[in-house]
Amino acid sequence: MSAMNVKASSGGEEVASGMRTETQGESECSGEVKRGQVILVAYLIATLDVAFLFMQMGVMPYLAKSLGLDSVGFGYLQTTFGVLQLVGGPIFGRFADQFGTRAALILSCASGSAFFLLMSISTSIPLLFLSRLPAVFMHGLPGAQKVITDLTAPSQRADALGKLGLCFGIGIIIGSVLGGVLSTKFGIFVPTYVGLVGNLINAVIAMVWIPLQAKPKSDHHVMENSNVFSIREILRLMKFPGVMEVFIVKVFAGLPIGLFLIMFSVISMDFFGLEAVESGYLMSYFGVLQMVIQGLVVGKLTNHCTERTLLRLSVFVFAGVGLGMALMRTVWHYCIVAVPLMFAYSTLGTITDSILTKAVPASDTGTMLGICASVQPLTRTVGPTIGGVLYKQFGVSSFGYLQLIVNIGLFVYLLKSKIPLREMKSQ
Repeated sequence: MSAMNVKASSGGEEVASGMRTETQGESECSGEVKRGQVILVAYLIATLDVAFLFMQMGVMPYLAKSLGLDSVGFGYLQTTFGVLQLVGGPIFGRFADQFGTRAALILSCASGSAFFLLMSISTSIPLLFLSRLPAVFMHGLPGAQKVITDLTAPSQRADALGKLGLCFGIGIIIGSVLGGVLSTKFGIFVPTYVGLVGNLINAVIAMVWIPLQAKPKSDHHVMENSNVFSIREILRLMKFPGVMEVFIVKVFAGLPIGLFLIMFSVISMDFFGLEAVESGYLMSYFGVLQMVIQGLVVGKLTNHCTERTLLRLSVFVFAGVGLGMALMRTVWHYCIVAVPLMFAYSTLGTITDSILTKAVPASDTGTMLGICASVQPLTRTVGPTIGGVLYKQFGVSSFGYLQLIVNIGLFVYLLKSKIPLREMKSQ
């Protein structure tokens, strides 16, 4: 009897173990599906956020002009927006690390609603400048990056972040078209009403679909007693191995191109002789290029190449782009140069974001993404002054030669330096 009991007991344990294994497998499968759904929602939020942003960018020059703001004043308005985004990026990232990604996305969407509300009642120039103030916390794209970073394995991160480029391109096209159609057919303030309601809808989407805290719980307690506005905590991340070196490459590799793009509205008129409509078509062409390259090409490359290789490749291509820009004479030349330009720009942005978020603890990825998000506002802040001097004193070719020299220097630096990277390829 005892032998039979032992066998029965052993059989029962095997059945129970099998059931636990099956239940665990189902749970893991369910968790994987849930993570996939949350990432798709993050892509949707990012697309809408970019669309609303570009919608107001298309309308803003006309609104400013209708209120009597001249070109110099409009430059100050744009600089104000850039400075606020520059200051707010790292703070927003710290907020996401400390209070969770859902809270951060809701803050971004609420700030967007306040931004469009103030813009919709801007009947004077002081009110128009005041409407820029909520931009300090408008960081929907870094918020979506934070969701993806928390929910993907390090080996899959570059591919997942790269697909945000597809969202960015779609957002540019939708926002530009929608802003133009709405302002032309229904009035200049109608896009602001759409942006106000759209950001409220985005906030509800984040509230319902984004988890309270996506990162591992074990990492979350590290940040609990830290001050969101601590500059020391933000600068601390730069001391991790490889972070400062990769960040310097991220800032300087694309800086000359950034200066060129800031001056592009002037260059398109003076150098290329384009009308406003033709410039619009050119911007749409850039949007499609970015969608294809960052959404499809970069993701496949991350499956077959290490991040160190792709970082060097993007800088090398950027150097070639500089040479092409120095020699270009017509808009058709620029359309050809734009293909490698977008490839290098998209690859560099995706790979550096991936490398930098892997280089810091999981509890600091939001802050790191916030610092990365400050690179473009920094270019927008210093760009009009530096770009204006380069264009007036040395012409369009100066941007190309500067791009070539800077990136040759960075490429040699990357070849000789031993930057510590966590080398992983997607499986």
